[in-house]
Amino acid sequence: MSTEEAKKVHTDDLFKKLSSSEKGLSSSEAEKRLQQYGANEIPEKKVNPFLKFLSYFWGPIPWMIEAAVVMSAIIGHWPDFGIITLLLMMNAVVGFWQEHQAGNAIGQLKKRLALKARVLRDGKWQEVPAAYLVPGDMVRLRLGDIIPADVKLVAGEYLLTDESALTGESLPVEKHASDVGYSGSIVKQGEMNALVVNTGLNTFFGKTTKLVEEAKTQSHFQKAVVKIGDYLISMTIALVVLIFLVFLFRGQSVLDILQFVLVLTVAAIPAALPAVLSVTMALGAMALAKKEAIVTKLVSIEEMAGMDVLCADKTGTITQNSLTVSALETIGKFTQDDVLLYGMLASREEDQDPIDNAIIAKSRENEKIAETVKTYTVVNFKPFDPVIKRTEATLEGKNGKKFKASKGAPQVILSLVKDKEKIADEITQVVEAFAEKGYRALGVAKADEEADWRFVGLLGLQDPPREDSAETIKAAETMGVKVKMVTGDHIAIAKEISREVGLGTNIVLPSAFVDKHDVQAREVVEEADGFAEVFPEHKYDIVKALQSANHIVGMTGDGVNDAPALKKADAGIAVSGATDAAKSAADIVLTKSGISVIIDSIRESRKIFQRMNNYSIYRMAETIRILIFITSSILIFQFFPITALMIVLLAILNDLPIITIAVDYVRHSELPEKWDMRMVLGIATVLGIFGVLSTFGLLYIGLVLKLELPVLQSFIYLKLSVAGHFTVFMARTRGHFWERRPAMPLLLAVVLTQLTATLITVYGILLPAMGWGLALLVWGYAIVTELFLIDFIKVWFYRSLGTPE
Repeated sequence: MSTEEAKKVHTDDLFKKLSSSEKGLSSSEAEKRLQQYGANEIPEKKVNPFLKFLSYFWGPIPWMIEAAVVMSAIIGHWPDFGIITLLLMMNAVVGFWQEHQAGNAIGQLKKRLALKARVLRDGKWQEVPAAYLVPGDMVRLRLGDIIPADVKLVAGEYLLTDESALTGESLPVEKHASDVGYSGSIVKQGEMNALVVNTGLNTFFGKTTKLVEEAKTQSHFQKAVVKIGDYLISMTIALVVLIFLVFLFRGQSVLDILQFVLVLTVAAIPAALPAVLSVTMALGAMALAKKEAIVTKLVSIEEMAGMDVLCADKTGTITQNSLTVSALETIGKFTQDDVLLYGMLASREEDQDPIDNAIIAKSRENEKIAETVKTYTVVNFKPFDPVIKRTEATLEGKNGKKFKASKGAPQVILSLVKDKEKIADEITQVVEAFAEKGYRALGVAKADEEADWRFVGLLGLQDPPREDSAETIKAAETMGVKVKMVTGDHIAIAKEISREVGLGTNIVLPSAFVDKHDVQAREVVEEADGFAEVFPEHKYDIVKALQSANHIVGMTGDGVNDAPALKKADAGIAVSGATDAAKSAADIVLTKSGISVIIDSIRESRKIFQRMNNYSIYRMAETIRILIFITSSILIFQFFPITALMIVLLAILNDLPIITIAVDYVRHSELPEKWDMRMVLGIATVLGIFGVLSTFGLLYIGLVLKLELPVLQSFIYLKLSVAGHFTVFMARTRGHFWERRPAMPLLLAVVLTQLTATLITVYGILLPAMGWGLALLVWGYAIVTELFLIDFIKVWFYRSLGTPE
């Protein structure tokens, strides 16, 4: 059956079920129906918790530990078998719990972004979560709304809906009274009342689609982390193969060799990497939510950290979005009262449109106008459309005569009248005079029954800059973020507002870059301080041009037509009060107005990036330390410096606590973050190689003291464990480790794990005992060589590259 046939059958089924009136449900009846039909939502695919837990027990990295367990059983090393199995279970429990907590955090954020619906309940319009809609509810659908359920359209002129999510067809579909609107469709034009017929799984969307996990695209930073993982694994495999061949040449047991190289591989591979990534991102998203920025796509946090150009809407972001009518100008014989009267007649209070509210508020200050408005009846009303840029009302007076009133962009209103050539210069002069004062001009016109339009006058609307805009923009520039203002207003208004907030006055029109050669368009867009008289589709062109110049671009938007640009941008930002369509396309949704929220989000994103960068340096340095030291010991000294069990203890006790780096104290960078593989590899190699030399130094001391092999292995194990966590403190700063204190969770994790490592070596728990004397010697040696000597080498290395703290 084709899509159209399926829709026809489904539509007929809806009409048969339709049995509710158009007066709205009572709260009690709505509650009953909610119990009967269930919530208006398609439940997410549930994952069996037990199977999820098993995925941690038998995953892409734990399987190598399990192979080592099997080998221990085959060769009869039962203590190793029991201990490694226990540690593996601990790893599975911690990994499962951390991801569960991260999932709960993201789930809470998603609840804050739940769709809302305007519904008629108890005889009055109110806003409720879309999940609480029930069949029989009367809802109001407006431009930019995502239709919350399957509905029958009952009142209004028309809707133009985007059903591409259902049919794959990009052309909008026109709908009228008695047509069906489908859940998930986006209202592109028009406004109508509709009756809810089906909800949740009973909707057309719910019946014909299968929920699948959203494809997770890799961000720039995640790709870099994968490269690090590939590098570590490649190095591990090369050295492990070398060790394996040497063992075979020396005639050692193949099973013993396999057990050792398997656990050595485990120690080298970054097992905690997925957990550190997910927890860091989830906690970062929670931190951003406290700053009124809700993350819808976690990878966007990384893109925000690297953003170097922010295209910000003027209205509501740079300005207060608090419009007032500050000036009136008449055309011809009309009076200022006429301008206000027809402007108010072309407005509708229930829409809560900022422009309408400003005009209505100004009109009500005039009692005469307020009384005159009551004598007219609205026969039909066409709400504002971002394409035609005007509203239109058809009215009827007490004498039965009909006429029309319209308000909108001056050039649009001017195009309606017959004498446009005569008054065009006058209109232009008024618009420019308004613009020089920072006023936005709005044209008002009226027409008789024969649609003979006459220009009544112009309203001057003022939306002043926010008090913190200039200061915030200056702060953004010091952080390496170039702010470019985007507005649909007249270029003169844009220049005035841009001047007031310190952005510069190189404001360009779309004609300067649309339909131009790519190189020319890129140069114009890069050099511009802002863009005026912009339509939503121009935003997409702006983002495309900036990205072609290798910029990481953030774009703000609020309307349904902003969705393509928000998706195209590296960081799409839906501003406070954005339409549902804009929110669904955006990576980050702001719940508070103003540009300062965005800048705070950039700072927080850079902190998150720093935490990931610090972990990467630590992980790479540790792999170099362990692999090169063990390989060199086997090849040069022909003995195992540590046992397979000790390697597993290092992998579990040292790596899992590092997940607390997700809440570590860091300083955000003053420049956009860019993955510098040369720097990371360089500093990790320095820490790793000098760490190997330090460990060989302690090994020499152990040989001088003539320690027995089991005790010597415990001696070296404790050094590797303690020095490993000291590396965390060195990796987290470019200056000396003491210049920035670690967060308490990280410090406690290090103290507790190293106390555990010390006790098991001192008292012989799991490992051969060596006593407090040798343990204190290890601690003293590690503090001197690692925290001071190697830390000074690290600082020198950074300074030699010109990148100090």
